[in-house]
Amino acid sequence: MSSKGLLFIGIFAFCAIGAVFVPYLGIYGYVADYCLNPADQWWGRPFSRMGIRFSFILAISTMIGIVLQRKTLKFGEKILYKQEVFLLIFLAIVWLTFFIGATTVGRYGSVDHPTVKFTKIVIFSLMMTHVITDLKKLNGLLWVLATVSLLLGIKAWDVPYRSFVSGRLEGIGGADFSEANFFAAFMVAMLPFIAVLFLHSKWYGKIYCFVAGAFTANAVILCRSRGAFLGLAMGAAAAFFYAPQKHRKNIIILIIVGSMGVAYLSDNLFIERVISISTDQSQMDEASSSRIRLWKAGAKMFIDNPLGIGPGNWYQTIGRYIPEYAGKDSHNTYVKCLAELGALGISVFILLLLQTYFSLRKTYISIQCLQPKQSDEFSHYYFAVIVSIVVFLTCSLTITTIYTEVLWILLMLPVCLNRALDNYLIEKDLQGKGENKVF
Repeated sequence: MSSKGLLFIGIFAFCAIGAVFVPYLGIYGYVADYCLNPADQWWGRPFSRMGIRFSFILAISTMIGIVLQRKTLKFGEKILYKQEVFLLIFLAIVWLTFFIGATTVGRYGSVDHPTVKFTKIVIFSLMMTHVITDLKKLNGLLWVLATVSLLLGIKAWDVPYRSFVSGRLEGIGGADFSEANFFAAFMVAMLPFIAVLFLHSKWYGKIYCFVAGAFTANAVILCRSRGAFLGLAMGAAAAFFYAPQKHRKNIIILIIVGSMGVAYLSDNLFIERVISISTDQSQMDEASSSRIRLWKAGAKMFIDNPLGIGPGNWYQTIGRYIPEYAGKDSHNTYVKCLAELGALGISVFILLLLQTYFSLRKTYISIQCLQPKQSDEFSHYYFAVIVSIVVFLTCSLTITTIYTEVLWILLMLPVCLNRALDNYLIEKDLQGKGENKVF
């Protein structure tokens, strides 16, 4: 057994056992497992062959920890925030359309059907939002994401040429995002977290984040994803717009340095892919024009089935509208949500996105009333979360992420930030009352 395998199983055991006593370790372990997909890596495969289900064990350990440590967990002002309520409503719609839609055939024999998968996503998301409830735990989660980005970036840099398909890096990311466009979207969405950790770290943390950012950006370029480039461009615009006034100069410098780094790492293949982006269908290549046809077909599916065709049924339905594209993906999160979950599904999804934005803005306004040190710290996390969400939602215009875990982890991070702020204010209020009582 390799040293890497032994290190992995040691960390896994630490998180699984530790989650019973400190549930956030289970959250960290689960997120790392999701991103790295050890069951499909040479160093983790021997353990998966033994029947060890890493994510399942980590989830169960975290559940047990939440039950045992429930008295020490702090849920802020309420048990469920509006985003969590919308998440549960969205889950109900997924199951409703499953029962009223056609039976899914063929595609999900060896993997979970989207209804089952999304149910698991909701369970984990709610565990995360009820465990990651202060800045220290949220900071730890961001370091986990930065670390898995570094590891994936190193792997992308070190893979043999056979891992490239038509000049694009494939099969590197987790089970949900191993395809080039998905992997690039995930890595781009991690860059705001790495940047913020860089800003408020000491010199050794800055070195770590600089290396992580460089490998992450390089991996994005190796994927040659136009959708990721659009996400990167939109993220840069959002970073400039949402940058806290006090830190705007440093953030602009980071954007400029990062852009120079991307330009330096770019090769001819990446540049050719980027300049091929066009809104004129006559100038599009086959991949781009096919997406337009798929999106139009998705709109027709919705018109024919206003309540949705049912989760997971896109692949068996698209052939009726474009026979030569039978079994082809929608390549658009919003189109797939519209077609499969109908008017109810897309409406609740949009409401959830709006609530996420308004919640973040409300949090930002509340942050301004804090002491400078705390205000700076909360502002950093607010900035990282909102820019990362903007990046990933932009990338989701060209990939299908509606049933992927990373989308919902990002969308629930504002709840974690909100709870962290609520708990800080509650603790501050209690301290104030205690001081007054002593006085």
